[in-house]
Amino acid sequence: MDDSAVAAYLERIGAGRPEVVDAAALRTLHLAHQRAVPFENLSIHLDEPISLAGDDLFDKIVTRRRGGFCYELNGLFALLLEALGVRVERVAARVFGDGRPGPLFDHLALVLHLADGPWLADVGFGDHSDYPIRYDSRQEQSDPGGLFLLTDAGDDVDVFKDGKPQYRIERRVRSLADFVPTCWWQATSPDSHFVRGTVCTRLTADGRITISGNTLKVTSHGERTERKLTDAELLAAYREHFGIALDRLPARRSMPRSRNGAECVSAPTDR
Repeated sequence: MDDSAVAAYLERIGAGRPEVVDAAALRTLHLAHQRAVPFENLSIHLDEPISLAGDDLFDKIVTRRRGGFCYELNGLFALLLEALGVRVERVAARVFGDGRPGPLFDHLALVLHLADGPWLADVGFGDHSDYPIRYDSRQEQSDPGGLFLLTDAGDDVDVFKDGKPQYRIERRVRSLADFVPTCWWQATSPDSHFVRGTVCTRLTADGRITISGNTLKVTSHGERTERKLTDAELLAAYREHFGIALDRLPARRSMPRSRNGAECVSAPTDR
């Protein structure tokens, strides 16, 4: 990612270029990304191809000002951080469903190595931490998104939010190419949450805004409102709340039941 691409990416998320990415700068970038770029799976329901190639991710998220799911969001965020001089490790995770960890590569997370130690960054889990989490700490860590705890699970690391397991991280370093087969499965299999229902969600200054199916959910200062949208209202809501201009509605499918290993894509915990 060259300097012009970095500048365009930072403009997309409304952040300035830091002289050095320290813990404070990382917090700023992590929060800005989640407030600007939605977690969404609309491409699957619009029959748009999903590519994890760097140029394609940049075109979708920065140039076309769309969002994506974990492989896309954390995939491109990793390229930005590397362009800013950060050593980034891409790690595979098993998402907990029905109390058990699902298959490997169910989720992509990032381990970042800064001067003060390693951090877990994740801008692609739908509703997770606002800020990065210390990866080497085994103490509870308070975040606006909840209370987080990392624990060792054999050779892996479990991530808990408010006492509930979120995902299990494999310590082995991966490349983005390792996630391509599972990304394809998530985008095509009838057993995938991504295929069974649409979601578009982003963090806001005082809560979260989500469109799940044709339902608009707005949480502000802990209070949630919810209403059904007509087709015309749905297109307008994507544009107004997420900056996503669509010329047609995503295909309608039934919403999913929970399954072991399903990523957090149906309806994030509103806050």
